[in-house]
Amino acid sequence: MSAVAFDRVGVTAPGGHTILEGFTLEVAAGETVALVGPSGGGKTTALKLVNALRRPTTGTVRVDGRATTEWDPIALRRRTGWVIQEIGLFPHLTVAENVATVPEISGWDRARVRARVDELLALVGLPPAEYGARRPHELSGGQRQRVGVARALAAEPPLVLLDEPFGALDAVTRFELQKEFRALQQRHRRTALFVTHDLIEATRIADRVVVVADGRVRASLAPDEVRSSDEPFVRALREAAGL
Repeated sequence: MSAVAFDRVGVTAPGGHTILEGFTLEVAAGETVALVGPSGGGKTTALKLVNALRRPTTGTVRVDGRATTEWDPIALRRRTGWVIQEIGLFPHLTVAENVATVPEISGWDRARVRARVDELLALVGLPPAEYGARRPHELSGGQRQRVGVARALAAEPPLVLLDEPFGALDAVTRFELQKEFRALQQRHRRTALFVTHDLIEATRIADRVVVVADGRVRASLAPDEVRSSDEPFVRALREAAGL
């Protein structure tokens, strides 16, 4: 498991637009933190800083106490699972081959890779005997997203980053995947940063809900504190969600 810390981080885009300003947040090893807030608030940028897809303009982002600018980017990304809404499975590979990609690159032996693939497909509700040999185009959107989650976890990364992974799914499938993700987290306790616009989703999957708006952390709450918070950004999100 990895700890993540943002220390007064600022990010300025070309042209001078401020994306993050004074962004400070600590994520404990094994904790699931949901970043929730309006579009353009800086949530996805925060994720990209963690695996060095972006560099801070000011301040420091640390993974396991080490600044991301001091990590070898490839080494950092190999120990970080990454799940996005459009998961980008390799269309020419089977489901099993997609999940096996990172363990194989990491040099795992064949038997270990096969066992890990079978384990994860079963965990995300895709029995390997039935789904392992299928291609992505033979799956529903929800099934492809399950494969994406399995692929992100395949090499047993200590850190997982998720950017609106279930946002394009229907409500029933989304709820099922939220439950499966939470069950996986409770079993394996990976450190996870989960970006979502959905306050209800955030309270379902996270140990802590962090509200991000205008490039800053506006609130950090336990899920059961969300309904009672008087923080203006939290109230606005709660009203939009019908809570």
